[in-house]
Amino acid sequence: MLLDGDIIFINEEFFADRVTPVQLDTLLADGWRHFGTQFFRYSLGVHEAEIRRVIPLRIRLASFSPSKSQRRVLRQNADLEVTIRPVEIDDESAALFQRHKRRFKFGVPESLHDFLSDDPANVPCEAFEVAVHHQRKLVAASYFDLAASSVSAVYGMFDPDLATRSLGIFTMLKEIEFAISNGKEFYYQGYAYEGESFYDYKKRFRATESFDWKGNWEVQSARFIA
Repeated sequence: MLLDGDIIFINEEFFADRVTPVQLDTLLADGWRHFGTQFFRYSLGVHEAEIRRVIPLRIRLASFSPSKSQRRVLRQNADLEVTIRPVEIDDESAALFQRHKRRFKFGVPESLHDFLSDDPANVPCEAFEVAVHHQRKLVAASYFDLAASSVSAVYGMFDPDLATRSLGIFTMLKEIEFAISNGKEFYYQGYAYEGESFYDYKKRFRATESFDWKGNWEVQSARFIA
């Protein structure tokens, strides 16, 4: 549906217990996301009492390189133990989620299953986690889908007591490293909003493209990158 000017209104969803890697690539390229078995896409959202255009983002990995600040995040966290493995929600990750969600004042999720299925490593698609430990304690984790030619971030969390380490950016960089090492073409970092918002950190990656809701992906300005 076309609203004023070039603003397109889309608000769709469906449920699927299984999508193939190729199907997931097709969905991601058309602006779809998913939490568990619920797939959705919407072109407009409400942010701080304003209706904003929603911007799906992805990185073209062949053109990606970390910025100066992102390289600093990698160096700062070089002492941490990083494991990439199939998703498994256990007591340790559930406890980290409870600490992480203290950061939010509105729309506070109840559990990791708000974002992940009951069989998160396999349903609705193959998925992995980046588990980050400091002195044997889980301090960050992120979850991502594996498609045929892409990797798609689903959810990330970290210990608020270690906020100065920028662990959310760190796990995204580790997901990007995994995608590149596995020969993927794209990394989908999720939705952001037009204008300034809490999600602007997703825009601060080189080679980021945005979806225009007409089937086209366009290169984003590099003004956020430092």
